[in-house]
Amino acid sequence: MARTDDIKRYLIDQFLLEVTVEEIEDDFDLLANGVIDSLGLLTVVGWLENTYKLDIDALDIVPDNFRSVASIDAFLGQAEVVASGAS
Repeated sequence: MARTDDIKRYLIDQFLLEVTVEEIEDDFDLLANGVIDSLGLLTVVGWLENTYKLDIDALDIVPDNFRSVASIDAFLGQAEVVASGAS
């Protein structure tokens, strides 16, 4: 299962979206379309930290890292590389 599908499932469950995983495009703008607001962003960050065992720096919590499923996935990829290099 792709990590993007996990992210989509979480968004659907957490934000009560009435769509399926297949209906959410990877580049759908979650912020501009009101799916995630500032509080929602913190919720997503907490979920990512718990699910992927990451410690996300406050400086990385910027809108462009969380604008879409694709940007969240790219951010996770970078964070995992940094985390594995720090070990």
